[in-house]
Amino acid sequence: MNSILQLRKKRLNRSFIGSLTMFIFLAIFGAFMVLPLVYAINAAFKPLDEIFLFPPTLFVRNPTMSNFADLFTLLGNSWVPFSRYIFNTVFITGMGVVGHVLLASAAAYPLAKFNFPGKNILFTTVVLSLMFSSQVTSIPNYMIMSWIGLIDSYWAVIVPAFAFPLGLYLMKQFMEQIPDAIIEAAKIDGASEYRIFWQVVMPNVKPAWLTLIILLFQMLWGTDGNGFIYSEQLKTLHSASNQIIQGGIARAGVASAVALILMSVPIIFFVISQSRIIETMATSGMKD
Repeated sequence: MNSILQLRKKRLNRSFIGSLTMFIFLAIFGAFMVLPLVYAINAAFKPLDEIFLFPPTLFVRNPTMSNFADLFTLLGNSWVPFSRYIFNTVFITGMGVVGHVLLASAAAYPLAKFNFPGKNILFTTVVLSLMFSSQVTSIPNYMIMSWIGLIDSYWAVIVPAFAFPLGLYLMKQFMEQIPDAIIEAAKIDGASEYRIFWQVVMPNVKPAWLTLIILLFQMLWGTDGNGFIYSEQLKTLHSASNQIIQGGIARAGVASAVALILMSVPIIFFVISQSRIIETMATSGMKD
């Protein structure tokens, strides 16, 4: 009896030690991953003498708001108001996200639940398009936008976002997991295809399109539109920040403040919605 208790105690101790070791291991790597964020936050509040201090320090010693004050002074002296850059960024991001989610969902539904000639070829094309980076497709995108007369407009950035292939792939894979019996029951009840799509399919793939919103929001929020948008009153906040950063080392503090503002919105948006990504990963692979 004592030997059994000792054996259980050893197993319990070994499990505790293993869990503690894993926790310490993950904590160390987590600390390294959060260091850039900690440095960016502290750099935004550093005066210039601390920014150029060598060796550099991680934490700010004499925090100041002068970097943000200088930023708003620079933007206030610009002939394009700061609010205009914010509106351009929000408009492009919002229209791009909503339009892509709707188009990707509408295109994924027939690919997932209908059989028609060329279905496999179309989906193979979508999968192959995932292999190409945005730099590879930038020239074809520019040529197409030029042919249809959308250069130097919001739509030159929004329309290519509609064709984001990852969204179509993600929605199609999740729609395939919906049992066909549910769709057949809706058809027996007299529901049309549009009603089935909006009231049956879309609610069941909610984790997928919420994840897609997060991914596309992060991508479009950081776009500058350079190469497609030339008018200053149509440029995004990221494009305006690049112009500020190019002002030289005297604007290093302002550049740090801009970096913090640009990265804070996607991070806050992700933190609020991260549970949806976890739900997506947890439900992936479920079948009828």
